[in-house]
Amino acid sequence: MNELTTSLDALNDIVLPPAVPWWPPAPGWYGVIALLILVASWLAWRSWKRWNADAYRRAALHKLADLRDAPAIALLLRRTALAVVPRSVVAEKTGIAWADWLAAQCTGSMPADVRRMLTAGVYGRPDADSDVSALREYAARWIARHCRTHPCGGFYTSEMKQRQD
Repeated sequence: MNELTTSLDALNDIVLPPAVPWWPPAPGWYGVIALLILVASWLAWRSWKRWNADAYRRAALHKLADLRDAPAIALLLRRTALAVVPRSVVAEKTGIAWADWLAAQCTGSMPADVRRMLTAGVYGRPDADSDVSALREYAARWIARHCRTHPCGGFYTSEMKQRQD
């Protein structure tokens, strides 16, 4: 018999090419890596800037934990507001106007007992038996959530713009 040349014994194994190396990458990957580094740097800079801008909030919340009377908490709220609002706006607010202004700058309503304690202001006598926990909770919420920048509409009003002109 004649042996066929197409026999399986005559076949050779397939020779595979070498694996593609991961490094050095194609030139387009250098652009992608540079773009990722730029975006990561920008995000890090922005979060660092925001963290620094909120330093007054962290300091106020830390100080709030030590305060035990309503006049001291009211004074802390005023000092915190002065950190972000022009003095001319905050200094002219007293009594009911001050409590209304605080309530307008933060989400949520101001409880009546908190409003009463704030209208007494920094000149009220500290009561040893009064419960300031509601005022402390409201102050913590206000410090953490009030609007910090002018463009949000919270602090920078058209009335203030007219005064600057």
